[in-house]
Amino acid sequence: MRRLGVLILSTLLLASPFLGSVTDAGSTAVAGSGSHGTRGHDHGGALSWKETVIDADQSFRGLDAVDRRTAWVTGGSATEGGPGRVFRTTDGGRTWEDVSPPGTEGLLFRDVEARSAEKAVILAIGPGDASRIYRTTDGGATWDAAFVNDDPAAFYDCMAFYPGGRRGLAMSDPVDGKFRILATHDFGRSWTVLPDDGMPAAPTEYGFAASGDCLVTAGRSAYFGSGGGASRVFRSDDHGLTWTATDSTIPAGEAAGVFALTFRTPGRGVAVGGDFADPADGADAVATTRHGNLWRNAGDLSHLAEDVAYLPGHGHRLIVTGESGDVMGTSVSVDGGHHWSQVSEAGYHALDCTRDGSCWAAGGSGRVARLSR
Repeated sequence: MRRLGVLILSTLLLASPFLGSVTDAGSTAVAGSGSHGTRGHDHGGALSWKETVIDADQSFRGLDAVDRRTAWVTGGSATEGGPGRVFRTTDGGRTWEDVSPPGTEGLLFRDVEARSAEKAVILAIGPGDASRIYRTTDGGATWDAAFVNDDPAAFYDCMAFYPGGRRGLAMSDPVDGKFRILATHDFGRSWTVLPDDGMPAAPTEYGFAASGDCLVTAGRSAYFGSGGGASRVFRSDDHGLTWTATDSTIPAGEAAGVFALTFRTPGRGVAVGGDFADPADGADAVATTRHGNLWRNAGDLSHLAEDVAYLPGHGHRLIVTGESGDVMGTSVSVDGGHHWSQVSEAGYHALDCTRDGSCWAAGGSGRVARLSR
């Protein structure tokens, strides 16, 4: 997403200095705003976010919740040249510990994939060696630099691991007209650039490092979304060696396209996006698929959609969220994305729900939140 880096960073809000290595900040309930769905369906006005500010200098776009007690968030500084930070909670968000690697000045940590309170892999984005992957197995006490990009043409946007955590992929904006895929087969210890013979040409497209979910896995399948000259969803069923590309139905544009995906099964999923140049326009910002190879336009939103997740234990129910400056919101759907209702005026960059029933969000100005019902 090299062409949009300045645009995305311009949405960050400058605020107070870093709060300390362990934060026990007060929480604020951000109440729902009633039903503001584009089609008048009230799907969950009782939902609200319980919000905490960890570090107001950070914009958090990386989030991985392990369960209702453990979650990781990663970000980048709103201060030019400031350090990117990594935080972890193991008590349900009551306290957050700064577990950042050393020497992270100027780095933008946009993705984190965690297997437990001890094991996590984080991705920093940017051109050249600004794209890096770090790995910890001791809760962030120490970090190994597993990958440092040495190709000035590459710009990594997001990563994802397959079930079990041994295999994983990271996606870069096109190099020589094709998206580049990085792969690991050893839980993120080492990474290798895959050959691009099986990647469709994408001379005018790029990815969006909006929420860490522009690349996801579902069973043995992997999916990523694009924007720019076209807005497509790419799918691989062989661990990233070959890909097929399908029109997402989400409008493309210089700052528009697919921002995030989520899947209920390897074939049934949802893609969301929008336009950072017009964040209040959520028309055609949602697409759904039943088999993973054909996407259909779904319900409109009243705000940008940077991330999406299935609500745990609720079948087809979905939640989306997004923020761009003062334009933000959270909406829910009870019918797989065909109709939406805005339940909160609070919005975030990243979203994650866990199997044990918790939903977490993270966004600008150092905000993290849990969903209250």
